[in-house]
This record gives sequence, C-alpha cells and structure tokens, in this order.
Amino acid sequence: MINEDKCSSFFDENYQTPEFIQSQKRQAQQNRRHFLKSAAGMGALGSLPPFSVSAKTQTSQNELLKKLVKTEPWLTLNATLNQLLPSSATGPSASEIRATAYLYQVMNVQPTEQNEKDFILKGVGWLNGYANSEKSADFVQLSFADKEQLLRGISQSTAGQNWLNTLLGYIFQAMLSPASYGGNPDGIGWQWLEHQAGFPLPEKGQRYFELPTRARIDLISRVAYDKRRVTTNTIKAPHKKSPQGTRKA
Repeated sequence: MINEDKCSSFFDENYQTPEFIQSQKRQAQQNRRHFLKSAAGMGALGSLPPFSVSAKTQTSQNELLKKLVKTEPWLTLNATLNQLLPSSATGPSASEIRATAYLYQVMNVQPTEQNEKDFILKGVGWLNGYANSEKSADFVQLSFADKEQLLRGISQSTAGQNWLNTLLGYIFQAMLSPASYGGNPDGIGWQWLEHQAGFPLPEKGQRYFELPTRARIDLISRVAYDKRRVTTNTIKAPHKKSPQGTRKA
C-alpha cells in the first residue's frame, strides 16, 4: 500500500484507502458504536424526564467551542461539518448538535487511532489547497455554494470520499451519543429522532473509555458471545426427529 505521507491532495493518483478505514469498518467503529449505544441505553423509556445537563457543563462546552473554531484545523473542520449538515427547518445542524466539540473529544480525549487523526488533519490541508487552487481562498472564506461545489468535487476522488465519510460518521455519533462525549446538547439529536435514551446517562469519568479495564473486557466478551449465539441460531438447521416404529405393509 502506498504510504499516505507521499500523497499531496485528494486527487493524488498514489492514494489508496488507508488500513485504518478498512479495519475501522470491521472492528473499531463497530465497537465504538456499541459502547455509545450501551452508554446511552438505547431502550425506549418514555416515562423518564427529558435529558438535561448542568448549566456549568453547558457553559464550559460553549466556551470550548468558541475557542476551537477560531483556529485551524478546527476552523476548517467546523466549516466542513456545517456544510455536511447545514442549518435547516427539517432538523438540527452540525452546529446545533455540537459536532465540532464531539470531534475534538474524538481527537483529543477518546482512544482514537493516530493514523485516523492524521488522516483527518491531512484532509484539512488538502481541502484548503484545493480551495485556493479553484477559488483563490481558504475553504472557510467561501460562499455556501462554493463550499458545496468543492465538497462535491473532492467526493469524486477516493481520498475525498473517505475523508467526507469519516466526518459524516462523527456527525452521526455526535447526534446519538450522550452529551458527556461532547455533542448532542440537551439531547437535541434524540428529540429530533423522537428517541428517549436510557438512564442513567454517563458523566465525565463514566464514559466507555474511562471504565475499569475489567469492565470493558467483560462488556466486549458479552458482545462477542451474543454475536456468536445469534449467528449460530441463524445458520443452524432445525433438527428433525427420525421416524419411529414400523409401517404396515
């Protein structure tokens, strides 16, 4: 496989899908989705009160977001996330679900593969390089229509498609995870989907990657066991009893 460090843009012919994306589809993303799903308690519990976070937590998250979007790479990442899920009358935007704050936790707090983080950051440089070559300006300085044109342009390449899909995945996670992971303030994503999360919700110090090692191993083992049981029950042919007795001539 070509070393990604040798690639200079989304359209570099030497680019090949990095291994982390392939393995992530098979393992890491599935594990993260399961952990977040377990942490959020995805059962429908309509009798429970609406989710809310403390004013102190809300303020700290707002302050973090304000600081992030003033500097690169977060300036460009924030603009890209909001272009992928813009403000509309039909549902919350990337800004409203705090997708950037969630991605910041993925990059700096959660146990994320270094080569995945490197790929996200390389994409920022590639996007701004493409924007300057096409529009003579950085991505964040462009109009909505020009941003849309550029993202559609890079989506025609394998590298661009991989990069955008990676960011889209994190938008979905930000919308569905508890607020302690950085996104989904006041359960705005759940409200849009008319979903009532289970309780209690994890606070800082109780998130999946902060659980004691033994608890995480037990959880993973249980998931693996359940998957094997479902697979076995699915493919196992029904047992037929052998005919008994004799038939009269």
